[in-house]
Amino acid sequence: MVGNMGILVLILLPFLLCLKVPIYCAQEEDRTPSFSSHRTVIDLKDGPESVVWVVQLSDLHFSVHHPDRAIDFKNLVPPALSMINPSLVLITGDLTDGKSKDLLVMKQNEEEWMEYKNVMDDVVQRTGLDKNIFYDLRGNHDNFGVPVVGGSFDFYSKYSINGQFGRSGHVNSVTLQAGEQKYLFVGLDSTMSVGLRGPTNLFGHPTDQLLTEIDLELSQWDSHSPKPVSKISFGHFPLSFSASSQSGKTLKDIFLKHSLSAYVCGHLHTSFGKNLKRHHLSSHLFLSSQKFFQFNVHQIPSEGTKNCSFGAPPVEEFWEWEMGDWRKSRAMRILAIDRGHVSFADIDFMSGSKKTIILPTFPLDSRFMSKSSSHHEYECEHMLPSSYETVRALVFSVSPIVSVVAKIYDSRYGNLDTVMEVPMTKHVDTSSRGDLYTVPWNYKAFEDSSADRFWLQIEATDVMGRTTMTELRPFSINGLHAKVLWTWKEFFVMGCQWAALYYPILWLAMYFLLLLLLIPRAFLFFSRKRYTHKNSLNGKSLINGIGWVLQELCRVPFAWFGFLGYLFYLILFPWFAAQVFTDGGDRGYMTYMGWVVKSSNNKKNLDYIGSPDIMVVVLPHLIFVVLPAIFFTGALAAERAVYRDKFLSISGKKEDDYSRLNKRSLRYDSRGSRRSKFHFGGNWIRSILLILCLAIFWKHFKNCRALMKAYEMNPLLHFPAYTLGIPLLLVYVIHQTRRD
Repeated sequence: MVGNMGILVLILLPFLLCLKVPIYCAQEEDRTPSFSSHRTVIDLKDGPESVVWVVQLSDLHFSVHHPDRAIDFKNLVPPALSMINPSLVLITGDLTDGKSKDLLVMKQNEEEWMEYKNVMDDVVQRTGLDKNIFYDLRGNHDNFGVPVVGGSFDFYSKYSINGQFGRSGHVNSVTLQAGEQKYLFVGLDSTMSVGLRGPTNLFGHPTDQLLTEIDLELSQWDSHSPKPVSKISFGHFPLSFSASSQSGKTLKDIFLKHSLSAYVCGHLHTSFGKNLKRHHLSSHLFLSSQKFFQFNVHQIPSEGTKNCSFGAPPVEEFWEWEMGDWRKSRAMRILAIDRGHVSFADIDFMSGSKKTIILPTFPLDSRFMSKSSSHHEYECEHMLPSSYETVRALVFSVSPIVSVVAKIYDSRYGNLDTVMEVPMTKHVDTSSRGDLYTVPWNYKAFEDSSADRFWLQIEATDVMGRTTMTELRPFSINGLHAKVLWTWKEFFVMGCQWAALYYPILWLAMYFLLLLLLIPRAFLFFSRKRYTHKNSLNGKSLINGIGWVLQELCRVPFAWFGFLGYLFYLILFPWFAAQVFTDGGDRGYMTYMGWVVKSSNNKKNLDYIGSPDIMVVVLPHLIFVVLPAIFFTGALAAERAVYRDKFLSISGKKEDDYSRLNKRSLRYDSRGSRRSKFHFGGNWIRSILLILCLAIFWKHFKNCRALMKAYEMNPLLHFPAYTLGIPLLLVYVIHQTRRD
């Protein structure tokens, strides 16, 4: 009876902890300082009034170890900005790298910040642009090891453009005003209120206060503008790497409420793919997989009642467009809003500077348009704006342009057949911010039930005879969307909501590991059934094989109890104590729930911050170290059991005799002659298992080495159980299962 209760308590303990002690499952407390928002209105006096465009750059990662990033930025960006003449320049985070040469130590480096300031001052001077139109956000790299905003190690506040202009709030908005039309851009800083060192500083952490401020900024013109306001938000973190607030609200909730045109961000870099884009649509289902996953780039709209009345509420949807990084890809984006239609073009500077850049602004790319609202406009014909009557494109060039041609292709029969090729005319304006080319067309001739039947391409030729063409873009006048598929890496970083997935994955892994240990033990304790290699081979059952391996582990009591105790140590106690700030001082300690560190005024602890960021340490350790260690140690014990059974069957000895045999009695018979040594398939099975154990040693060693350098730890003083637990258990099992 006692055995039954003990096993039951062991199985239910993690669940009971989560129920009985709420802090074990709590979110980080809302401790964001109260900063007022910064609002700016920029009146665009020059034409064309119908369109505005801005430039986005992201993830510069200026580094003392990679001076080429700043050098290329200084050489390539000023000519491009001079040519484009944007109304805003948005730099969405990770201005500096904050990493050591071996990439393991992550904290602030003032030399990198000084370089960033000098480069940006040079860019502003060479382009002739107003420095006030530059907005540079703080990224997680700019927050590594910063204990308090405004402190001595908060170099962002000192050297960034936002800091120099006193934009100290976590939310800053700027409104571009062209005639009666307003374009609202809202920037947000959702980095941690207490900046931990990397690698456990990976997620955005919007608080309830921050979400309230964003809501207020996005609604500032709702009752003061005679025309609908186009709204764009920009930040560093994609929504897949943004946690929910203490009350459970998310950035997605706020953006859907205001039906943003787009949310543009950075953070992920192009190493995960170039198609890091995601369409969000409001879902009123209480139980929805969207909380955890989105399997496609587009969300499928639900069928609703068509409301074609004027003043009908807009469809709650928005696009999320992550852009490539400057760090390796040398990427830049131009984002344009043309009479409410949002389009973008990504520029790759890896091959050098660009002489001509073309951005088609209408018709929109059917892969990345707001499909619900566009289709709604098409269904309600009286709502179609006059913007449908022309094909339009912005053309930026260092040399005068002599011709611009719009080409439309029909792919109905499998080939791209030219159905329209007409010259475009430059929009005439006495003073212009840029060159807009237009051409009238009969858009009704291109109505089709296929979203990618027709393709648009714009070709421009300058006075030097150089020809530049855009990539082919599908378009749909009907407002239908063309399908875009993620690669598995793109789905991994954009389609998975990692903040919501952390605890389910954690407890699934914990329960799985506990059950691997407890179920075979329960069979041995309560049942006479014993898994052996014979019935495993005869039944050819994977379950029998796993059961046999794990039962043999149970027959090595010290190892079995060692693994069980190690799992409960990981649940109940800190994993390690570490230096989490740039400036030294008191150490914090990390549990599976987050970090516990002292506040800046040293009056109280900040409990469990950096969750779910700690998943980059917790989950790999459980899945790639603890789990294989249990299996391979069980396999070693099972291989030893097979060897023992085979030896006994050949020698005719009893099992009790086996333990008393020494090395000499195994190798020589009673007459002193040497006996041929028995091999179960040779030593290759054991050799493979030992190699796999070495692989676990190596993986664990690399993890420990990275953590030691990242947080300035001594493995024997600051995390002995984490460092030595698994290696000692592996060594013990290898020793116990050696062949005498």
